[in-house]
Amino acid sequence: MGDISTTYPGSASVRPALGSVALGIVIGGSIAGIVDIFAASAINQLSPGVILQAIASGLLGKASFHGGGLTMGLGLLLQVAMSLIIAAIYGLAGARLPMLVQRPVSFGALYGVGVFIVMNFVVVPLSAAVHPKHPPSIATIVLNLDAMILFGLIVALAQSQMAARRP
Repeated sequence: MGDISTTYPGSASVRPALGSVALGIVIGGSIAGIVDIFAASAINQLSPGVILQAIASGLLGKASFHGGGLTMGLGLLLQVAMSLIIAAIYGLAGARLPMLVQRPVSFGALYGVGVFIVMNFVVVPLSAAVHPKHPPSIATIVLNLDAMILFGLIVALAQSQMAARRP
């Protein structure tokens, strides 16, 4: 992969090499995705297996909850894929906008809010996922928002750490 580093006027900052961006995507996306499964499990007081089936229900609908280990595996595959895509968006944006890598806490938290909005108002409504009969409580909304902020922080901090490690 080629080097995409350049310097900016008035700044000693250098954009990270593409290899460090890719490593940050894999590390940050993988960790954030796994943490997200367990956060959803705790928030919803459901087993991680049921959470994985709920993720698979985005493709399979209600049938996902009758598929046992196969649909749990599909849910894990989908979770990791989505997490890597979300991490890739931040990582590639950070390669073009160094401030995202230089200030990972601020921008990671903000990114998490953006992910929360897109997932809850675009992705999930357009999926085949089973929708609850009653709207979630304010506490559940806040906890889910917190989980997505954590997701964004993990992704941003991984990119920041990978950028700091390059020669």
